[in-house]
Amino acid sequence: MNSKFKLSLLTLIISTISFGQTKSDEWHLVANSRENYFGVAMANGQIGIVTDDVPLKTKEIILNGVYDGSPENGISRIVRGIEFLNLHLSIDGQEILSNTISDWSQVISMKEGTSTTSFSFKNLANINYTILANRAVPYSAMAIVEITPNKDIEIVANNYMNVPDELKEAKSQFRVLKDNQFIMPVFGTTANTLNGKYTVSAATTFLFDGTGETLKQTGNEVGFTKNLLKGKKYRFAIAGGICTSKDFTDPLNESERQPIYALQQGIDNLLNRHKQAWAELWKTGDIQIEGDLDAQQRVRFALYNLYSYIRPETRQSIAPMGLSSQGYNGHIFWDSELWMYPTLLALQPDMAKSCLDYRSDRLQKAKQKATVYGYKGAMFPWESDDTGEEATPTWALTGIFEQHITADVSIAFWNYYALTQDKSWLQSEYKVLKETADFWVSRVVKNPDGSYSILNVVGADEYAQHVDDNAFTNASAIEALKNTIKAATILNEPIDPKWKDVSEKIIIHSKNGITQNYKGYNGQTIKQADVNLLAYPLHIITDKAQIERDLDYYSEKIDKKDGPAMASGVVSVLYSRMGDKEKAYAYFVKSYLPNSRPPFGVFSESSNSNNPYFATGAGAMLQAVIYGFGGVEQTDSGLKYNKGLLPKQWKSLKIIGLGVDNKTITIE
Repeated sequence: MNSKFKLSLLTLIISTISFGQTKSDEWHLVANSRENYFGVAMANGQIGIVTDDVPLKTKEIILNGVYDGSPENGISRIVRGIEFLNLHLSIDGQEILSNTISDWSQVISMKEGTSTTSFSFKNLANINYTILANRAVPYSAMAIVEITPNKDIEIVANNYMNVPDELKEAKSQFRVLKDNQFIMPVFGTTANTLNGKYTVSAATTFLFDGTGETLKQTGNEVGFTKNLLKGKKYRFAIAGGICTSKDFTDPLNESERQPIYALQQGIDNLLNRHKQAWAELWKTGDIQIEGDLDAQQRVRFALYNLYSYIRPETRQSIAPMGLSSQGYNGHIFWDSELWMYPTLLALQPDMAKSCLDYRSDRLQKAKQKATVYGYKGAMFPWESDDTGEEATPTWALTGIFEQHITADVSIAFWNYYALTQDKSWLQSEYKVLKETADFWVSRVVKNPDGSYSILNVVGADEYAQHVDDNAFTNASAIEALKNTIKAATILNEPIDPKWKDVSEKIIIHSKNGITQNYKGYNGQTIKQADVNLLAYPLHIITDKAQIERDLDYYSEKIDKKDGPAMASGVVSVLYSRMGDKEKAYAYFVKSYLPNSRPPFGVFSESSNSNNPYFATGAGAMLQAVIYGFGGVEQTDSGLKYNKGLLPKQWKSLKIIGLGVDNKTITIE
């Protein structure tokens, strides 16, 4: 290994150590500073509640699968919900404010999916504020407040709701409902999305240990007053939910049922069900690294975020920023199929299947898009929302010309079958493979020598616009066509001879022993991995010497300033498979460290951006662990378990819950 590479690796390792969380452990991330704060989404696959450093407040709430137009250009954008867990708290007539607290700390429990903020308020009390999006009850959430008085005090606690600017016509109401002896106070707010596409309703109530308090409305807040005794801990919770007309005919009444349900359940029952749901996820899909706490934290944090952003059987997929922000408008890209899906497929196949259901439900719109541009079959949009129509801003050429997404979707479908060997599922979803194969046959152009080209595309390397024969586009089309032929053979479906002819004759150019990024490529900087993807996750380049030449060449061409995080993850996988332990580990660290933001290490898209949480990058980093160090390989017969490769910095690597049989592998 050359001295320059050794130096960069040493720098990464030193930076990793210095960035490690103080007083944290393998399940908990601890922050003691509010400087340059980037929050974490407490999410359950349906709603994402982003933490804030301001006491008793959340930053924003993201609603999965709910889109309306943005004011800037009308392009669809994922909707921010009503923030319904916020609290105004006064002690002895003094309101707790951001600048009046001390001893602030915040703990993210990845194991239990909670965020707990602790602080002191003057000499009066110590306070803990825990928020969670209930994993067991998908439209609900809860904030639990614990107050330990340092003297006898009086508290006034009021729940208030923030309505984002993009919601309009907001109306609030406080009602005390009664059913026989049960009294059920419910505070709610309803608003419409920007263009009136959906109604959004949130509702809350207070939960108490023991005898409840009488709630009173003051302006747009609802709360109570209570005298507390010195040293005696007092606990209460704000519990409720948020519903929209996308999922419910009557979101107002359904949202009110969430706090009513919570009243009958109580704090501990709701909390325990939430914890149990998270425990089941970790039981069926976890990665354990011995000997490197920082790597363990970051790998598990990446898993936590992926798991947070999706639920099985919801027929939803994952946007690049998951449920942490409105980044990329919350649209669905190839990020789902190529970068996040492989980890879910290996560890949580039911979650992976939801990503496929999302695409299957929108097949007709993909067929419509193919027709719009004069092609046959199905042409999936580069950016997809709830409609399945193209949702890319019109100025971006990717929306029309970055077409490898259609092959990426098809390959993901085949890989699900390969993992499960479920022929009945393959039969029901075969139409996706067939329609995408028909698209590629209609998209290629036949050359005079009988070969085929795909002209005028934007590559996976998006710096390459209007190029011919982009390596990844062509290779993914080849693999998609070949997979369709395999599926047709299994199902005894007719095979179009054009599928075979095209799949065998699409050109992939090379020059001086290097696979060309596209026809005429001449060493330009590339945005991200393109050619290297032909060796993994595709199976197009299999010759080890060729893989190594392409790796050494293109790893130096990737944009070191603005390139997204994914490239380093896939390069790490390939170096692992080449047996180069040092480079594999260095690129693994590079796949997350430069993109980590304080205080918890949330992913940003690139080393030069601040737009977390970038779930796409987390997916690539996890692939470096599972499909690189772990030796796991996706084959047509399911997962294959090769020897794997253990970085010298680790004592052991254990991957729990692989495949449909929940296999555990250990590398020591």
